[in-house]
Amino acid sequence: MNNKHLYWLAGCLCLLGAGLFLYKSLVLKFPVIPEKQAQIWNIEAKVLYTSAEGPAKVQLSIPRGNHRFSITDEEFISSGYGLDIKRKAGNRQAAWTIRHATGEQVLYYKATVRPRTDSIETKLTTPKVPEIEYVEAQRVAANAIIAEAKNKSADNESFIREIIVRLNKPVTQGANDPLSILIRPKATTVQRLEVATQLLAIENIPARIVNGIQLVDFDRHTKYVRWLEVYHTHEWKSYNAATGQPEIPENYLPWWRGDKSIANVTGGKLVSVKTAVSRNDESALISALWRQKAIRPFLYEFSLLALPLDTQNVYRVLLTVPIGVLLLVLLRNIIGIKTFGTFMPVLIAMAFRETQLLWGVILFSLVVSMGLGIRFYLEQLKLLLVPRLAAVLITVIVLMLAISLFSHKLGIHSGLSVALFPMVILTMTIERMSIIWDERGARESLKQGIGSLIVAVLAFLVMNIELVRYLLFIFPELLLIVLAITLLLGRYSGYRLLEIFRFKVLAAR
Repeated sequence: MNNKHLYWLAGCLCLLGAGLFLYKSLVLKFPVIPEKQAQIWNIEAKVLYTSAEGPAKVQLSIPRGNHRFSITDEEFISSGYGLDIKRKAGNRQAAWTIRHATGEQVLYYKATVRPRTDSIETKLTTPKVPEIEYVEAQRVAANAIIAEAKNKSADNESFIREIIVRLNKPVTQGANDPLSILIRPKATTVQRLEVATQLLAIENIPARIVNGIQLVDFDRHTKYVRWLEVYHTHEWKSYNAATGQPEIPENYLPWWRGDKSIANVTGGKLVSVKTAVSRNDESALISALWRQKAIRPFLYEFSLLALPLDTQNVYRVLLTVPIGVLLLVLLRNIIGIKTFGTFMPVLIAMAFRETQLLWGVILFSLVVSMGLGIRFYLEQLKLLLVPRLAAVLITVIVLMLAISLFSHKLGIHSGLSVALFPMVILTMTIERMSIIWDERGARESLKQGIGSLIVAVLAFLVMNIELVRYLLFIFPELLLIVLAITLLLGRYSGYRLLEIFRFKVLAAR
């Protein structure tokens, strides 16, 4: 293939990528810079269950708006299911029903969360306080805890705080601790809050458990957070489950109330409910689409923004890999930095996302150097290739375990992330480094090892630039330009910059 054909191909890729980018940014008004002030989130609940091959009913608690947030654009994704939405015990529930279902089933709930800019007025009636049925020992323990909290409080608010603080203290079994009668030593947050609602009910104060999520930039597997809502002074007030303070973070979204599970299945077995959240960087994009009268729906439907949230969050990372690969090509073919393999430094850079840069470099260097020493020892045993690689892999896992335990004892929590390093990459790095050490000497092996680490650090820094991540996710057509540049670099056969030092003697002559 001649250079003319390559230049024509690269030119077409650049024109196509640049054309799509300019059309979306200038005509469709897609924002080129990420909007820092956008405070809109997409939430998604994925319900996975196994049917008993017959009628099935799946009930899922779904969030409802409050004075902080409104829930809009709700979608219920299922095929062949009936859907009913109702309110029950202060919660909203979606009920999917089907006459016959077989095998593994997946249901989705999606919605958009927006902060309220208006004030809402709701008429509240004083809720009924349930009657608490305690046996004699439990009632005596409850009264002791209530009396202790009253002595340390001056009003309802301080009394509620003291109750929560008391319930969060360690439980001492067999030491005349009244708390041990009501709570097990390893009680969960939900169980402690349930006891709090019972103690407050004895004092005729209505209370309920709130289960919610934290609205963050993006999280593929959102964990639920809990707090307590107490009705006094004619309104429901939220209290921190750990400190008892009458406030919770502003980015906490209530999902459902009570100590029940978020979902239950009749006619099958619930496998999991996974919740994802992502800040909606597309808010300006959607408004831009609606402003254009000539826009067709497929422009949005066939974009990354139409994918499930957990898939979107994966591509936010994967789409930065071509930038790291392009940087690797520049550093190897133009600068002349030597590395282990072609893409290993980029994979190491992705591993640094878990440990952060400084600890990533330290932990990587530590594991590789220790593994290299063990690899040289295994060389003396004259093992075959596959058993030797298996032995190195097992050694890497043991080293990561030892480092994690040691760093945990020292209180260095970043060291725990070493287990997230790709084990195969570390194993192959150790093997490749030892082979080069034997064939070309220690100097060449160390040179390539240091070069790989330098490229990984630079790739990590570039791939984690927020503007780069945003542009590649919103304008994936820019990857065509990256591909064109890579193709052009593939024909470069001139001197590398670092080779100037090698041939400076010839240049002097």
